[in-house]
Amino acid sequence: MLNRRTLRIKAMQAIYAYKQAEGSDYQLALDQIADDFAPDLNSMEVQDRKLLEGRKQIAQLLFKEWHETGQFETEETDKETIDAVNRATVAYKNLTKKDYKHYSNQMMSAVERIYDHYLGTLQILELINELVKDEEEKKEKRYTAATGPDVKRFLNNRVVQRILGNTSYQQHIIRRNISWGSDISEIRLVYKNILKQDEVFLNYLALPEPTLEEDLEVVKHIFKNIIFKEKNLQSLFEEQDLNWVENKSIVKSLVNKTVKMFGEETEEEPVLLDLSANWEDDKAFFEELYHQTLQEDEKYEAMIAASVKNWDVERVALLDKIILKMALCEMHIFRSIPVKVTINEYIEISKLYSTPKSKQFVNGVLDKMAQELTTKGDIRKSGRGLIDNK
Repeated sequence: MLNRRTLRIKAMQAIYAYKQAEGSDYQLALDQIADDFAPDLNSMEVQDRKLLEGRKQIAQLLFKEWHETGQFETEETDKETIDAVNRATVAYKNLTKKDYKHYSNQMMSAVERIYDHYLGTLQILELINELVKDEEEKKEKRYTAATGPDVKRFLNNRVVQRILGNTSYQQHIIRRNISWGSDISEIRLVYKNILKQDEVFLNYLALPEPTLEEDLEVVKHIFKNIIFKEKNLQSLFEEQDLNWVENKSIVKSLVNKTVKMFGEETEEEPVLLDLSANWEDDKAFFEELYHQTLQEDEKYEAMIAASVKNWDVERVALLDKIILKMALCEMHIFRSIPVKVTINEYIEISKLYSTPKSKQFVNGVLDKMAQELTTKGDIRKSGRGLIDNK
């Protein structure tokens, strides 16, 4: 299932994407200033190119000053240049505001799509069921004698029928508009060329009266050894989700737990799993981590710079700075998360996504800063957050 490390990674990726977009927005603002002072080739009047070039350079310097300090010097600057700078700052603010919201929405959509993949993977059972029905109907119309394995037995698989007939499953499929569309052809090929030739599946079809446990085992086998392994299906999943390599294990876990749940004898109708055990809490954590890290970006930048006095903060890899800022944000605002948990999580993330030496760098900086901030009283923990913080 979805865990908080995955959520931290998704937030980190969104923040990284926003930072890259922010750099592009900065360049676009400079380009806008350049356009404002570009010679008008359609003008009948002679253009003073040196004057225009000078104003452009002054305006770009003033914009850079505003970008670094939040203000710029207007004395001894002509109105046309000031107006160009003001237009650039407004354009930059609008672009970054739009990107901030865009990557927040994209981050959440990326997580929500994991749930859609979970539902879509379960729906493959429904597609196989329909393919079996179609095959049997064609046989009846041809009035041909049955040859080969009796695939109709799959229609009586209790685990499959419990899932497909489940109210929660049906509601989720409808509400989230889950459909394989034209990609059903891939499922048809897998059914025809792989599943119908699969030894375990054939042995199951040969059983006179399968037990519930045997029904469960064949469904587990179909998911584990065919759906989650077949190369063409995996390529299709990767086309549908650029992060499938990361998300596959989450979808697989959700599917396996769901199949096991429907393979148990129970009087109450099961309900499909959520993305995590406490999805609403995890969702709030996820969103706040993204927003607060970016909103306090300058504060955390200054804290990092003060902590690495012997190292130019500008030379610190962007991803390492994002990891450090997220960790500082988490230490400050999530009181129930122990400091050691936070540090260990971001060390692991740095090992997976940053440079080979990042682990030691992140570990050293965070350990030092955590001790200093705790001593000052800037980090305050409560409840579970007090564990291992002594």
